[in-house]
Amino acid sequence: MKYAVLNRGDDISVSLTETFHRLANGQGLICDDEEPEIVLSIGGDGTMLQAFHRYVGQLDRIAFVGIHTGHLGFYADWKPNEIELLVQLMAENRSKDQIYPRIVKYPLIELQLDGEDTGKRTYIALNEFTLKGVENTLVAQIDINDELFEMFRGDGICVSTPSGSTAYNKSLGGAMVHPSIPSIQLAEIASINNRVFRTLGSSLILPKHHHFDIHPRKKQKLLLTVDHVNIPIDHFRSIRCRVADQTVTFIRYRPFPFWNRVREAFLGYDEHGHYNV
Repeated sequence: MKYAVLNRGDDISVSLTETFHRLANGQGLICDDEEPEIVLSIGGDGTMLQAFHRYVGQLDRIAFVGIHTGHLGFYADWKPNEIELLVQLMAENRSKDQIYPRIVKYPLIELQLDGEDTGKRTYIALNEFTLKGVENTLVAQIDINDELFEMFRGDGICVSTPSGSTAYNKSLGGAMVHPSIPSIQLAEIASINNRVFRTLGSSLILPKHHHFDIHPRKKQKLLLTVDHVNIPIDHFRSIRCRVADQTVTFIRYRPFPFWNRVREAFLGYDEHGHYNV
């Protein structure tokens, strides 16, 4: 099996990377940064986002695994002291009960930016993308399935995947969506409501067969952020958003229930009702 490792760059993540290489070599695993079968992220969810975008062109043949070296992440299910067990399971590639490993696929966002000077560009997001005004508020028309839905004025718009619904989207009052549901969610960032501009005021969840478009209503400097990447844009005709045809693949060597992660991250206690302070 061929693998690649990306780490956060801090001392513990670098040390774990060296340990992983040593253990993997002893188990016959092959390091291949160009065409890996499994990509290991050592750090946090931000490190996983970097790994995802590095290999975004190979999503159809790559699976991701995460080791978290800080707080529990939504993408990283292994702890530093479990690295030897992880390497062993990767080498064996089959549990004794024949249940694991399991392949889990999460939906992604595809956004197509139609720029006045640059033409059409396509981006893929694992967590979310945001569109914000730089010097002034964002003023835009929102169409759903090619029909006018609302006129937006405010700080910006956040569009998230189900797996990214626990991130920025949650802080905006959006719903948390299970990653098994192919959908995208649109949440407002400080919208302004008056006689001219009126928005729904709550997040929208669109299914896979729907799309929506963002049309700017005036010339304005904007900042498009796709996951962790900032993309300044001056003028564009529209941004089309939909559930991407591609999915991201995670390989599970043991259970990692989504709602358990939500409970531990936001409510602070484990399955036994004990608080993790």
